[in-house]
Amino acid sequence: MNNKIILPIIVVMISAIAIFLIPEDTSMPSSENLYQYGFTFYDVEKINASLSEQNIFMSTPTPVTDHTIGNYCAIRDDILSTINYCTTTAIQDSDGRSLGNISMGGTPDNPIMAIALVESSPFLDSKSNEIEIVFESMVESLVCDCWDEKQPGGFESISTWIHTAETKYAESSQTIPLKSTVTGLGNETLILEITYKNDSYLWTLIILK
Repeated sequence: MNNKIILPIIVVMISAIAIFLIPEDTSMPSSENLYQYGFTFYDVEKINASLSEQNIFMSTPTPVTDHTIGNYCAIRDDILSTINYCTTTAIQDSDGRSLGNISMGGTPDNPIMAIALVESSPFLDSKSNEIEIVFESMVESLVCDCWDEKQPGGFESISTWIHTAETKYAESSQTIPLKSTVTGLGNETLILEITYKNDSYLWTLIILK
């Protein structure tokens, strides 16, 4: 075979080998990296471990995909419309008394929100200790254990945020739900709500990606 023909063939072969040897561009996010952004459904195990150390216990997560999904993972209509998969767990104290529930919603492989709801009855502060434990566990497990360092919203701690909201709500007419939003702790937005309903005070923490 003519050397002039052989040389281009060899060049093409070397080029092809080189293409296979060039590593993938690591700057492009893989599906795994996208999945690992923020919290995941598996992080409920971190919350469970944290709560159990404080004698608060969670049930096994129950998936919800039917029309009742709004009962567990509803925040606003615009967010609910993007949620087609939700998991919910019941939380109880050491005596087996119900405290509320913790839910996560999004798509089956990527939650975009998490909600912790604690029912306080008959008084606004009847479950103050449990509310602090549950909300702190949620933030530290799903966002970061860095509140003391960053002090978002000017609040020295999660406890300070909760007590400030409690004071403001107690001083209000309580006919309108209280809502306090905090950013700057990470990529997530934190929303604290207090609502009076059916002779109980509903304390809700919402974490949005």
